[in-house]
Order: sequence, then structure tokens, then C-alpha cells
Amino acid sequence: MNVIYMDNNATTRVAPEVLEAMLPYFSEYYGNPSSMHSFGGDVAAKIKEARENVATLIGAVPDEIVFTSCGTESDSTAIRAAIESYPDKRHIITTRVEHPAIKNLYENLSKKGYRVTFVPVDSYGCLDLDYLYQNLSDDTAIVSIMWANNETGVIFPIAEISQEIKSRDIVFHTDAVQAIGKIPIDVDKTGVDMLSLSGHKFHAPKGIGALYIRKGTKFAPFMVGGHQERGRRGGTENTAAIIGLGKAAQLAKKHLDENGYERIKGLRDKLEINLLENVQNTIVNGDRDNRLPNTTSIAFEYVEGEAILLMMNEHGICASSGSACTSGSLEPSHVLRAMGVPFTAAHGSIRFSLSRYNTEEEVDFVVEKLPPIIENLRALSPFWKKAMGT
Repeated sequence: MNVIYMDNNATTRVAPEVLEAMLPYFSEYYGNPSSMHSFGGDVAAKIKEARENVATLIGAVPDEIVFTSCGTESDSTAIRAAIESYPDKRHIITTRVEHPAIKNLYENLSKKGYRVTFVPVDSYGCLDLDYLYQNLSDDTAIVSIMWANNETGVIFPIAEISQEIKSRDIVFHTDAVQAIGKIPIDVDKTGVDMLSLSGHKFHAPKGIGALYIRKGTKFAPFMVGGHQERGRRGGTENTAAIIGLGKAAQLAKKHLDENGYERIKGLRDKLEINLLENVQNTIVNGDRDNRLPNTTSIAFEYVEGEAILLMMNEHGICASSGSACTSGSLEPSHVLRAMGVPFTAAHGSIRFSLSRYNTEEEVDFVVEKLPPIIENLRALSPFWKKAMGT
């Protein structure tokens, strides 16, 4: 059975070019990049090249890039660095729809005496900016807002928010894990202080990420150890993964420059339109205009998302009922709850997230197989029968 993978917001395949770039650094070029000899120095040169590629992708300069193990580490590093750099400030701000890497950290910090403001969203998943701005104060240490939501794909106005708070002594961090490689990003023009990214979301391997730290931003390292990353993140470099991240960044930049995301958007729209036309009582969660080109969250009312996923899996179709970090939970997504999506729709919501490796034939296959799945599940649902008056 062929696998039709439409769960790319959970993780992506490693690009063949990325794997090819990495392989020599597992065996042939195994020197420690911190060594004085040329064998290690050659490896250090490749890490430098990777740093340049990551910086170019987001409009930064290489010295502003710190390699980490993942997006979660980057998020934790940014937030803990801010509150340690401003120990007298006890207020922090984020949104109600953040990834668990941010949401759970903020909830943990609230138990340690920090006053936390969670900015709400409307029914389209868009931020209440007035609420955000009204809650900024001299006691605010950091504002952390995702660039794009991992479940709905809704994009937040990061540049506008940055403009509003940059006159204050407040650190502004964005979790851009889902946005990198999917839409153009320029941190220099946007004005954010710190930005998190994770390689496995744009065809690099798992276990490698990066944190952008704008020059002049106060910073206290989270990982204290050796001199690596200019003292900002101790620990021997994950050489092969860093080189893979650099290659993936280079490929992502090329893809964006060639407007490759327009092809993905076309596939996403075809999938979405056909499912809406062929399955009744079906809605799209979130703002359909201002979102990532690869993502759609579709609610199939009166059926369970887990049952849909299991039946799609029998046809080799991979999708998600929300964030991979919360899969297995029977509770509706915290994102959809924050948006006020009705219970009967939230439980039947499926996220499809495409990549440059998806094809039109795959979309056609999903459009063929999914409507009968929903029909069969609804035939078994007492909620559906009650809603239809049967």
C-alpha cells in the first residue's frame, strides 16, 4: 500500500539532498569542529556554511543564529533568557492557541509566581490585538506569539505587533516553527528579538533546530557549558544534523524564491473545495484567507476525528486531528476550543498539511476515499441521526 502523507505540520520527510549532504559527516568527516587541527577545522567550515544558509532563509546575519536540538528547546531558551535577563519583571504574555511548547511552559511559570496573560482569538482564529496591547505594561518581560498556528495555519501579524511593542523595554519572541519554509520571513524587517525554528518541519532531520537572537538583545544561556555557539549554547555540535539543517534551509529558500508554495496552495485548495462540495455539514476551521498555503483544518460534524483517521489509515492516508504533541488525547484541541468551534465539529476536525512532495493524484485519491468514510461513520452516529431528525 502506498502511503499518502498529508501530515507535514507534524513532521516532514528528509529531503534526498539533505540526506546526501549529511552522510559524510557520520563517517568520513567525523572531526570535532572545536578542535585545533584542520580535520576538525574542515567540519567547522561546513557548520559556518550551514549557519549562513539558515540566516539567509530568515533575513538574519550568521552571528544571530544559535543551533539547538529542536523548536521546543529554542522556545524554552528564548523565554527563560528573557525572564532571567529582566528578573524584576513578573509579567509574561502569549496566546490561547500556542503550541504546547509555549503553552505548557507559560502555565509552569505561572505556578512559580509569574503573572500570565493569554491573548484570546476570535472564531476565525485571529488575535484580539486590542487585548494584547492593553495588557502590555512596564512589568512585562516577554511577549511570545507564534508566527502561524500549527493546527489551522492562521498567520498572525507579527510585524505589526513588533512595531507596537518595540518602543518598550519588552522582549518579543515568535515561535515560527510552522511558518519557516512555507512563507517568506525577514526578521530584519519584522523586528522580532528572537525567533524559534525546527528543522524537521521543512525537510531537515528531527533533533535539530535554531534560535535567532537579534544583535543587542539581552540574553542568558539556557544550556551552560563549553564555548560552543559563542557561549550561548554549550555542548558539542550535532554536526551532521546542523549541516542537514543548512541544506534544508538552502532548498527552502530556493523553493520560496520560485513561488513553489503556490503549487502547494493549489493542491490544498483543490482538496478543500472538493471535500466541502462532496461532504455535507463540513466547515473549514480558521481564516481561509490569511493562513499557511499548505494547511487546512476541516471539521466533519457529528463524527469522531480519531475514527476518521483510523479509517483513512486503512487506505494509507496520513493526516492528523491536531497537534502531534497532543495526539492520543480524547479532549478537543485547545486551539479549536479557544476559537469557540462547536463540540460536534471540534471532535471531528482533521488537519491536512501538505508539502512540496505531494501530488495532484494524491489529492484526487483522498477526495475519492474520504466522503464514503464520513458517510459510513455518520450512519453509525446517534448524534448525526438526531441532527438529521432520523
